[in-house]
Amino acid sequence: MGEWLGVAIALVSSSIGGTAAAITRYLVGGADPVMLAILRWGIGFLCLLPCALLLGVRWPQRSDWPAVMSLGICFFGLFFILYNIAVSYTTAARASLALATLPLHTMVVGAILGVELLTARKIMGVGIAVLGVAAALAAGLAQSPPGTWRGELIMTAAVFCMAFYNVLSRPLMQRSSALGFLTVGMGAGAVVLVLAGFVKGSFAALEHFTTGQWIAGIYLGAGGGALAFILWVMALTRATPTRVANTMTVNPIAATLLAALLIGEPITANLLIGLVAVFAGIWIATSETKTS
Repeated sequence: MGEWLGVAIALVSSSIGGTAAAITRYLVGGADPVMLAILRWGIGFLCLLPCALLLGVRWPQRSDWPAVMSLGICFFGLFFILYNIAVSYTTAARASLALATLPLHTMVVGAILGVELLTARKIMGVGIAVLGVAAALAAGLAQSPPGTWRGELIMTAAVFCMAFYNVLSRPLMQRSSALGFLTVGMGAGAVVLVLAGFVKGSFAALEHFTTGQWIAGIYLGAGGGALAFILWVMALTRATPTRVANTMTVNPIAATLLAALLIGEPITANLLIGLVAVFAGIWIATSETKTS
């Protein structure tokens, strides 16, 4: 039951993350990648910190702080700068498609670090889910803008940051609490991003934000930043990294649907077929019977 609850929570988180990809695509013309990351994690941290203080969370041990902060800077800083650059080159759907390879990267990283044992059923489930995403978006690939391969290549490189975060964060969370771990890591990433933003002059873009862009930016931080990752770390405490990462395959579905509404990116009939394959893959990967 714990594993299934973790997967269910991760599904909600991944869906919110998909909408954040569409919001990022909507905002990308008005702000640079660093400013977009500041909006997401600066606002996200401002939402998280009061919750953590009011709830009296268990913070990471002092000896774990360097590791927690390093993971936070790598993930909330480096990963999301690369993520935003990728989205600026391609569509929300194609960027999310590349992001949906996260289960494969997480399985490989987990196996390399000896954290998780690969099984045929896990590999088959992840493979079906990823192929389902490819089928869902295949019809739209031919109509994508020229040069989008740069976005997918950058996103694929960025996914390794998230894979290492998924695998390495679990023992640190178990020695503290999910919310305490997340707050420290997100805070470290946000501080580095704000400093980079001042050096780069990224904050000047905010002077030209419209009301719609401010609403989108606040959602990006409160929803795509705070809420999505509270749910993500909660899922990682209840299920294995690969099973949690496998839910990322619903990310491009949510991204495609919202991007169609916001900026007119096309929806294809293949989405329905892809959805069936995605959830079939998730079921196969998460329903494996544990052996002693």
